[in-house]
Amino acid sequence: MQSVLTSLGAACGLALLVGCAPISMPEPQEGAAFFAANCTACHGANGRGEGPGAAGLSPKPTDLTLLARNNGGTFPTARALSYIYGDPDGGHLARVMPQFGGAMADDLVPVEVDGILTPTPRALAGLLSYLESIQG
Repeated sequence: MQSVLTSLGAACGLALLVGCAPISMPEPQEGAAFFAANCTACHGANGRGEGPGAAGLSPKPTDLTLLARNNGGTFPTARALSYIYGDPDGGHLARVMPQFGGAMADDLVPVEVDGILTPTPRALAGLLSYLESIQG
C-alpha cells in the first residue's frame, strides 16, 4: 500500500510539474555517461555484453544492441525499464544488476511506457534514450 501511495504521490507531483514548466528530457549523451559509469563492466563499452566482468557470469550479459531486433523491431521500453528499475519478478536484479533508486527518485521525468506517461528517474530515462540509440 505504501508503494502505491508513493507512486501516486510521484505521479501527482509530476503532473503538477508538467503543468507549471516544461521538462527537459535527457538526451542519449546523458544516458551514455550513466552507461559508462554503471554498465560497461558487464555489458562492455559497446553494449554487446562483452565487458571485463562478463567472463564469470552465467547467464552472460545481454547484448543491449539487439533489444529492438529481438522485439520485432521495436525498442521494448517497458521491459527495459523493468529490468533496470523495477524487475517485479526479482529475476534479473536478484542475479547480478545493481538496484537503482534512492536519491534518483528525486528527479523524475515523464517517460512514455506503453502509451502512459510514467514518472521515471531522469538518469534512467537518459539510459533508456541511450539504449534506444544504439540499436543495430
